[in-house]
Amino acid sequence: MGATPNPGTTLIDMELYRTFLVIAETSSFSKAAELVGRTPSAISMQIKKLETLIGVSVFVREGRTVRLTSEGEALLGYARRILMLNEEAVSLFLSPDVEGEVRFGAPSDFGTRFLPTFLSRFARSHPGVNVDVHLDGSPQLHKVMKNGDLDLVLYTARPESDLIRQGEIVFTEPLVWVGLEGGVAYERDPLPLAVSTSGCPWRRTARIALDSAQKPYRISYTSFHSAGQEAALLADLAIAPFPSSIVEPPLQVLDERHDLPEIGNYHIIMQQRPRAGKATRAFAEHVAECFREMALGMSGPTG
Repeated sequence: MGATPNPGTTLIDMELYRTFLVIAETSSFSKAAELVGRTPSAISMQIKKLETLIGVSVFVREGRTVRLTSEGEALLGYARRILMLNEEAVSLFLSPDVEGEVRFGAPSDFGTRFLPTFLSRFARSHPGVNVDVHLDGSPQLHKVMKNGDLDLVLYTARPESDLIRQGEIVFTEPLVWVGLEGGVAYERDPLPLAVSTSGCPWRRTARIALDSAQKPYRISYTSFHSAGQEAALLADLAIAPFPSSIVEPPLQVLDERHDLPEIGNYHIIMQQRPRAGKATRAFAEHVAECFREMALGMSGPTG
């Protein structure tokens, strides 16, 4: 037959897979404990049980963080696929009775940063809902929303923005100056900036910070997408204001040591259409929950 496991086959509990996956994604036992609602010691016991079952170590501690062993990396792909299949199987029979379409708008750079996770998870839990995605700049999205052509919108906004009164803050993150590791663009006078087009909250917030610090600057490169700004950074032609969570080598954060002022935070605002339907409300709660998980994963002690 082949479909029924042999009595002696080692089977791994779904909760062990979930815990393993959260630790792998956060590189921290304590952050994973917060996300899954268990104590760090309980998390450690779960991983010890997993390692005993399969006979290998899956994590190595490195200071206050942990990393996957080669065996852990091999298990990671299986864990993701098994949990995904489990969710799909349960949703097939127990999915909420929600159907319809959600016209969803988000800033263009969210297309690769947030949306893949949001959409894939929602599709597994609400297979009867179709999400029509519209990507644009926050000012343009606001106009489309006012016209009634979208059901749910995410905006990026400055702390003083009027948009905050029109929706719900679902995520807050610092903006930081970013340049090439070992680069010299930040030393130029006036300071060369790579920013988005006019109306972008990151651009406005960065200019306010530089004006307040009386630091001369010029807009050297403009691109609607952050990928275009990043190209100027990689060529060491400019620096840019980016969210702190997306800075990776060969780029680095620049601060007061580079004679640059703090920029401050930006918000992500979520606004629903009045009298939104069940599908929109379900997707809105899903998006808010994803952001809550992200914020929790970015905070708290490591170890």
